[in-house]
Amino acid sequence: MKTVLRALSMLMLGWFVFVIGAAIYAGIKRREALPADPTADEIDLVANFGPLEFHSESGAFRGGSVTTWFGGGKVDLRDATLAPEGATLRMNALFGGGNLVVPETWNVKTKLVGIGGAGDGRPNADRSEDAPTLHIEGTAIFGGWGITSEPAGNGHEELVPA
Repeated sequence: MKTVLRALSMLMLGWFVFVIGAAIYAGIKRREALPADPTADEIDLVANFGPLEFHSESGAFRGGSVTTWFGGGKVDLRDATLAPEGATLRMNALFGGGNLVVPETWNVKTKLVGIGGAGDGRPNADRSEDAPTLHIEGTAIFGGWGITSEPAGNGHEELVPA
């Protein structure tokens, strides 16, 4: 029994050191992407310890990458048009994530691995097999993405007096 408890303690300590090390590495390395062009067909978005807010107006969106480490926000693709062959977004989240907003008519197929993921919160609808398809791939560690057709906090909340 002592051996099992010792092994679990070492495993927890190792995980804690890994998370702290990853946070330090992200803070030191802190990859900063250039501000994204709303008309770009491929994106490279980064939210390391900070917010993310992007609205695409691409005429042939092909995908790209979204990295969120201890940060997150909203990626709005409602005004984008998918390339005819579809698009692939590589999303990697460590204690981060956010809201991915897509047109109601798009098919979305997710393949995220890890402790977390992506969930399509749009109402079930019979989308055409011919409809554009957005593929989401990547890793989510204690984070993830919610897929909707309306952004969270769309301004229709009622104000509560203080």
